[in-house]
Amino acid sequence: MSDDVELAPHRFAGLVAPAVDRAFVAGMLAGRDGGGAELSSRYGGPAATGFLVEFRTRLAAPGGAVDGPGFAAVTRYRDPAACQRALDKQVAHGMIQRAPDGGFCATERGLAFLAELYQVHGEVTEELWAGHDDRVVRLVAALGRLLGYALLLAEAEGPGAGSAFDAMAPPYEPEGTPPGVLLLNRLGTLRYHRADAHAAAWTAAGHTAASIVELPPGPERLAIEQETDRRAAGPYTVLTAEERLSMLADLAALPG
Repeated sequence: MSDDVELAPHRFAGLVAPAVDRAFVAGMLAGRDGGGAELSSRYGGPAATGFLVEFRTRLAAPGGAVDGPGFAAVTRYRDPAACQRALDKQVAHGMIQRAPDGGFCATERGLAFLAELYQVHGEVTEELWAGHDDRVVRLVAALGRLLGYALLLAEAEGPGAGSAFDAMAPPYEPEGTPPGVLLLNRLGTLRYHRADAHAAAWTAAGHTAASIVELPPGPERLAIEQETDRRAAGPYTVLTAEERLSMLADLAALPG
């Protein structure tokens, strides 16, 4: 298999993105249906826990915080005022504490919720991906290499104001984190790298977050997607063509 043909990094970036999305969404839905919704209700429901779940891999870390530009980047397609109101509600529930710079961190109660959420995700991913232990281990290793290289590339480029990936990477992985949780959270973090690549591509094409959502299929959108693949390709250069193929096959074989 030639690096120059089917699995060149920029081509692979486009092929693997939907497979990453599918596996990640399956894990998150399993978490919601397998105890996450009940857990959330004990702490006040989605109005109290929504952003804790979304930013869990940063906020669960000791001293973990999300800054204002990072929050804006992660929520770039949502109404900013609505997001701030949602944050206000979670502050009122005692789950999140705001910082003077516009960022936020989890309170003690929020950290307790996140610790339980990690447990739920451990249980549901073990069940969801039962019998696929070897695939999970391979994917965890591959994703670790990808995220590590993506972090090096980001560091080389300098601080990216308003980068979703900077806000979320690296994912918090305390000692003893189950393989399924490692996989789920590494998949989620990798998605933010592509999200930034997509935002850079549509910004370069003269779009805004609002206008790109309304852009219909056609040559312009195709060009933006191709540019997204090019910008998202960097981390995949750390894998050989054979390793890229293996990653794609492993993701496709996961249930969910």
